[in-house]
Amino acid sequence: GLASPRPLASSQSSCQTGSLEELECRDLIGSGRDRTPNALVQVAVIDPREQYLVSQACTEIVEGSRDPLFLTGVTFPPEYPASPETLVKLTVYDVRDKARDNVSKPLSVSFLGSATFSVSDLLRSKDDQLTLNLRSSDGVLAVGTVLVSRVNMGEMEEGDMDHITADVQQAQKVRTCVCVCVCPSCSKAQRYLEFIPINLHTQRMRVTCPRQTDAFYDVITVGAPAAHFQGFKGGGLQRLLSRHEAEKKSTAYQCIYYSPEHTAKAQEVLHSVGHLQPLISGLADQLLQAAQQHSMAGLREALKTLAGKTEQFVHALKDELVKSALLALHAAQPGYVTKNQNQTLPGHSPGQPLRQDSIPCHKEYDEEEWDRVWADVAKSLNCVIAMVDKLQEQEPINNNQEQPIPKQVLADVITSHNPEGDWREQLCPLVVRLKECVAEVVVRARRAMTFVLLQEAACSIPQGLFLKQRRDVVFSQALAALACGFVMRLYAGMEDKGFLRQLHLVGLVAQFESLLSTYSEEIGMLEDMEVGISDLHRVAFKITQAKTDDPCDLQPVVIGRRDHYTVEVPLPRLAFQTLPHEIKEGKALQVYPVLFNVGINEQQTIADRFGDISLQERINQRNFEILDSYYKSLSDKVPSECLPCFQTQTDLKDLLGTLGQNVVTKKRKNVEILWLAGTICRRLNGIRFTSCKSAKDRTSMSVTLEQCALLRDEHQLNKDYFIRALDCMRREGCRIENVQKNIKCRKYAFNMLQLMAFPKIYRPPEGTYGKVDS
Repeated sequence: GLASPRPLASSQSSCQTGSLEELECRDLIGSGRDRTPNALVQVAVIDPREQYLVSQACTEIVEGSRDPLFLTGVTFPPEYPASPETLVKLTVYDVRDKARDNVSKPLSVSFLGSATFSVSDLLRSKDDQLTLNLRSSDGVLAVGTVLVSRVNMGEMEEGDMDHITADVQQAQKVRTCVCVCVCPSCSKAQRYLEFIPINLHTQRMRVTCPRQTDAFYDVITVGAPAAHFQGFKGGGLQRLLSRHEAEKKSTAYQCIYYSPEHTAKAQEVLHSVGHLQPLISGLADQLLQAAQQHSMAGLREALKTLAGKTEQFVHALKDELVKSALLALHAAQPGYVTKNQNQTLPGHSPGQPLRQDSIPCHKEYDEEEWDRVWADVAKSLNCVIAMVDKLQEQEPINNNQEQPIPKQVLADVITSHNPEGDWREQLCPLVVRLKECVAEVVVRARRAMTFVLLQEAACSIPQGLFLKQRRDVVFSQALAALACGFVMRLYAGMEDKGFLRQLHLVGLVAQFESLLSTYSEEIGMLEDMEVGISDLHRVAFKITQAKTDDPCDLQPVVIGRRDHYTVEVPLPRLAFQTLPHEIKEGKALQVYPVLFNVGINEQQTIADRFGDISLQERINQRNFEILDSYYKSLSDKVPSECLPCFQTQTDLKDLLGTLGQNVVTKKRKNVEILWLAGTICRRLNGIRFTSCKSAKDRTSMSVTLEQCALLRDEHQLNKDYFIRALDCMRREGCRIENVQKNIKCRKYAFNMLQLMAFPKIYRPPEGTYGKVDS
């Protein structure tokens, strides 16, 4: 029999001792003709002495590949009794359909093949690798091979691998610990790493002083969130999305164009319909139950709630989009003609598709169909209200309290005049009629909104699917960086009551500093990054109490769908208990992402003189407005005492004013925009990010400059030692180690010609740069 599966240890807990098995398949044969499999490997561990399954794990799904490389490894923790005789069975499946409507529905998979090996086979293998044939269920056909690699975690060099443990709550709510390599800058164009942020690191500068409290300054460095594997020949997301919207509006598409705002509204209407119709039906039943019990108080309470929900229902569905979509749907039916059947619309040939703004007016349908449906809903609700008023009028007056008498009675509504009659019998036909009218409205609204979504889907195939996948890639990288920064900022501010108050009342600003140029392929990266950072406004955070203090239980969990994500951040029990009541109750914590970009390299010099910098100007202007709006909201809700104290006494409002002036000033390589934005972010308790193409070279120049500026402005670093300290930080320490970690060479990827175009303050010291592969 099968024992209860014991989960394999998390990658973090097993990295110090034990081993990691990495899996790769080659030459897989799909489950259907000409089908490229979506591969998933299930790992089962069998103890030969007891002959039953004792543990089980799964890799991630690698889509559309006959040679998948799995990032999820299998670890044997120290407490696991693995012996050389322990058997490991690998079963490969082809996942046909990942979409599930509920958590109980399993994945739709097809068996491809399996292979079994013992731990001793792997230990004795050459180069710690095993190549096994995958066999079909009858054991006859070979359906591919699986490569098993062993990595002894205790023998790895420090810095060779960073372990990112991510908990993703999927439909089955299975928590999976994933052990992957940090994506170095030289691997940013690898397809299997495209969802992983490039060179993501956190850096903390700690300043100690005998006469002052220690100060901490954090920054997150990450390569520009962009689809590096897909390339930038056609531009980035911002340009591609604009072009796609323009193409959808053209007559080349055999569909009616609806804007993204319309499709979002259609989804909102469908959600409201699915939520409110059952509520109205249930409240109507409560009304009948109160009538059966002859409870006038219950009758009035149920009627009040029913009227409120019906009003909310009317407000949600009485939208111009529903009316126009119904008309468009009617016009799209075969055989549809206008009142003037023999006339042709101006500018349209008989075979030309109709656009939304050219759909013929059909007033008869509009007035007699849709308005009639709404009139029936209103009439039915008024009938129910009138009947309840009539029943209340018939109710004997108790405790000398006069009952309100309606000014008019709808004779055509109230058919029973017997005061002793059954209330339920009198109300039932009217309630049934109300439910029928609501159902009719729902049917029409669902048809109309589904029509809108189908038109959007028709216009989006196939280009829209490509853009959606690209947007997911960029967003995934940006979200990983944001989650990392939020957790780091949260732990740093756990003892700051002002920060925690700001966190739940307003939220935090997340300021991304970018050093990308607006020329060549980097303009495509910036277009990707702009959309990815903007999409982060759909993300909220929630603090939860961890089950245990084990590191695996303290990893963030991402839940939700594309329109809204929530990142749950578990805290140890003692730390969680110190939080404000609002945060402990699960209040959604908002983050306001802003992006400021100033290119500083030789490509930006070309763009400034001969190219177009309008993208950079628009990004800076738009995000300044977001930052200014956040400051105003913060000023209204949080007292200034909650914000951190700095030695520099410049008022925040003055800093914002100076930033606003710099944003609109026509000045080449105006890096003061970045300095001001970073200063404002720290003064607002925000999260600081710095990016360039790979977060390695230009990023290092910016981070070290910011750190020296903080030492000068906040900790009395003498100006005579400023450049020496700056060169020292660039020659030794975190940044040059980061370069070594990425390209195995302690040199920044600059040459002398490039550096001549850099602002002087961003140039590294002699001997720290050269021509290298980055």
